[in-house]
Amino acid sequence: MDTVRDIISVLSAFVIPLLLIGFPLYGLIKGVRVYEVFVEGAKEGFKVAVTIIPYLVAILFAIGMFRASGAMDFLIAALDPVMSFIGIPSEVLPMGLIRPLTGSGSAAIVLDMINQYGEDALVVKMAATMFGSTETTFYVIAVYFGAVNIRNTRHAVPAGLIADFVGLLASVYVVRLLFG
Repeated sequence: MDTVRDIISVLSAFVIPLLLIGFPLYGLIKGVRVYEVFVEGAKEGFKVAVTIIPYLVAILFAIGMFRASGAMDFLIAALDPVMSFIGIPSEVLPMGLIRPLTGSGSAAIVLDMINQYGEDALVVKMAATMFGSTETTFYVIAVYFGAVNIRNTRHAVPAGLIADFVGLLASVYVVRLLFG
């Protein structure tokens, strides 16, 4: 198992530099005016950001109310017996609940867990892996669907939540396999 960790550690050192060099190089090879396309995309991104601000404010307000009201603590207490039965520690439940709602809120949860348990704790590694392998489903639906005026989300919410739950389970079991 140490060999796998060593290989992953070496490969991970090269991923970001390869991406930062690889994409522009590929664009240049294909004859794309990389800088001009980048600037045009940045302009478009700014317009989208202005459009989604009301949706962003709404979702952040709802999350703040959810946490401040004590509803999250109640939900964690209610879910703990079931989650413990399938092997999910109660310490990572706040991450599993908040991650589909907000990226910054879930980052704050990971930071709180680091401060409480230390960065090498197994539950912190699980939460950090969840952070990287799940999505902010409701945020994406509220912001991106709202930006293009999609009102009927149809199967997007159930599909996103199922994917988030699978990511939560996979995070717990993979971290246990590699570090536990």
